[in-house]
Amino acid sequence: MDKGFLPLTTANWDDFMDLFGAHGAYGGCWCMFWRQTRKEFSQNCGEHNKLALKALVDEGIVPGILAYQDGKAIGWVSIAPREDYGSLERSRILKRIDDQPVWSIVCFYASKEQRGNLMATLIDYAVAYAREKGAKIIEAYPSRSGSHVQATELYMGRLSTFLAAGFEEQVSAGSKVIMRKFL
Repeated sequence: MDKGFLPLTTANWDDFMDLFGAHGAYGGCWCMFWRQTRKEFSQNCGEHNKLALKALVDEGIVPGILAYQDGKAIGWVSIAPREDYGSLERSRILKRIDDQPVWSIVCFYASKEQRGNLMATLIDYAVAYAREKGAKIIEAYPSRSGSHVQATELYMGRLSTFLAAGFEEQVSAGSKVIMRKFL
């Protein structure tokens, strides 16, 4: 992996903390929304979610990739085997389309200065990381929304960005689209 993009580990946890800020991005999510039940997520929003993600990292689980510029973390993409995301596995809307093993991209976050500029590059590095780990299929769940939406609606990405990255539409799922890239 390029020095500008590193898997999140205990060695760069503080960089992740600096990027997400005191409240953990998206009001205390700490990128735990798809890893917990909805009840757990609601009860744990904030500090408990941060500690839950830190526990995963301390166990050696890599929950995603950090992007760097001039030594500072500027962006994040969460990617892991789909089964690591319990709520995604239980989702009726984003349910599995077959029994193929897939890696899932479920979340993006960027510093205010980088918003809108980093998603395509984060996708490329997430795909490269998953490929290094043996993935054959990468799945994503971007919004079908138009250009005038709030940033929080795009935390799973834009359809157009995934299409440009070589992903193919598989199934329409409400306001989301299940997409795949075959490696």
